[in-house]
Amino acid sequence: MKTKTVILAGGEGTRLSVLTAKRAKPAVPFAGRYRIIDFALSNCVNSNLFDIMIIAQYRPHSLIRHIGGGGPWDLSREFTGGISIFSPFRSLSADWFSGTADAIQQNFSFVKRDMPDLVLILSGDHIYNMDYSKMIRNHVEKQAEVSLATIYVDPADAHRFGIVDTDQDDRVTSFLEKPENPPSNYANMGIYLFNFDLLDRILWEDHLQEDSQHDFGRNILPKLVNDGTRVFAYPYDGYWVDVGTINSYWQSHMDLLADKPKLNLHDRSWIIHTRSEERSPAHIKTGAFIENSLICDGCEIENGARVTNSVLSPGVKIKTNVEINESIILTDTIIEEGSKIHRGILDKRAHIGRNVMIGDPNSTEVQISMVGMNSIIPENSILEPGAIVGTDVIPSDYLKNIVKTREYIQTRRLPNEV
Repeated sequence: MKTKTVILAGGEGTRLSVLTAKRAKPAVPFAGRYRIIDFALSNCVNSNLFDIMIIAQYRPHSLIRHIGGGGPWDLSREFTGGISIFSPFRSLSADWFSGTADAIQQNFSFVKRDMPDLVLILSGDHIYNMDYSKMIRNHVEKQAEVSLATIYVDPADAHRFGIVDTDQDDRVTSFLEKPENPPSNYANMGIYLFNFDLLDRILWEDHLQEDSQHDFGRNILPKLVNDGTRVFAYPYDGYWVDVGTINSYWQSHMDLLADKPKLNLHDRSWIIHTRSEERSPAHIKTGAFIENSLICDGCEIENGARVTNSVLSPGVKIKTNVEINESIILTDTIIEEGSKIHRGILDKRAHIGRNVMIGDPNSTEVQISMVGMNSIIPENSILEPGAIVGTDVIPSDYLKNIVKTREYIQTRRLPNEV
C-alpha cells in the first residue's frame, strides 16, 4: 500500500527555554551530533518510507538548513517520493496553523498528491526508534481505519498526554486528551496512521467546526472514537521520550550514558542519519580525564580538564583544569581555565570565562542551569542551580556576578544591536 508520511515540525517548544529561542523544537541538537527530528526521519527511511512531507511553522530556518534536500537520509529523490518542507502561507481563506489537524488541512492538496492509500502522521520532536512498517502491517490486518501508537508512561507525567483505553483486541474505547486526573498511564504517542479517505473527510468536517481547536488529540480522535470508527491502538514497548521540558531533555541524555542504555545509538541495523559537519578528530590532550561521556569530532580537551557523565557536541573547547559533570555542551562552546559546570546545558557558541561556577555539585535536587546561544559568562561569575542566561548576553548585561536560582538574565541590547 502506498503511504505518505507527514511530520509535524512546527513546535515552538517554549518549555525548552533558551534552546528554542532561535530554533524550532525539532531542530534542537541532541546526543552531540544529531537534531531531534533526525529520529523521526531515520525511522521513516529505516522503515522503507521515502515519501515525506515536513510541515514547519515556528522559526523553521535552522530546520530547513539542516534537512536541505534530504541527502543524508537518502531522500534526495526526483520521481519516487523524496522530502518536501512546507511553511504557513497567507491566502484569502487561510491563516497560520491553529492546531495539528489544521496544519495538515491547509496542506492537504500536497498530501493527496499521488493519492496515497495511507497517511502516517508523526511528531518531529520525539526520541525513539520504531519500525513503522510493522504498524502499517498491523493496521491492515486489523482492518483499522485509524491506528495510533501507544505506550505506558510514568503515572506522574500522564496528565501531559492523551490517555487511551482499549478492549482485548486493542480497539480504542475511549480517548481523553491531557486529563487533570488521568484514569491510567496508557498514553498516545502522537503517531497516527489514517486511511486516506477517512482523513480527507474528517479534516474537512473539523475545518467547518467553528468551535474546534482543529487538533488531533483534542478534537479529531475523541470524535472518531465516540462515532464508532475502527480506531486501534498499536502498543509500543521500546524507549520513547517527548523531550518537551528541560528536565526530560537533560534526563534523556543521561539515559544515553547508562551502562546499558535503553536507546542504542550504535545499532548498525538501525542507523540514525544526520547531516554531519566536516570536523577534525577529537583531541584529548595529556593529563585530561574523560569518563562515561560522548565526545564529538572537533573537540579539544586540555591538560587537567575533567569531563564525566557529559555530552560534548562538535568543536567544544575545554581549557586547563575545567570540571564538567552531568552536562550537555553544544557546538563550538568554549570553557576557559578553572571553570566548573555541574548539571548545565550550554547552547552553541557560548563562551564561559575563567573560574566560573555553574550549578552546585553538592546539590541533591536536579536543577538544570542554562546558557543561551552566543552568550558570554564573565570570569569569576556564579550561576546557581536552575539559573538561566538567555541568548546573545554580553558582560555589560550583568548587574552582578551571581545569577540566582530561577533568575533569567537577558540582553539589554535592542534587537537591531544583537
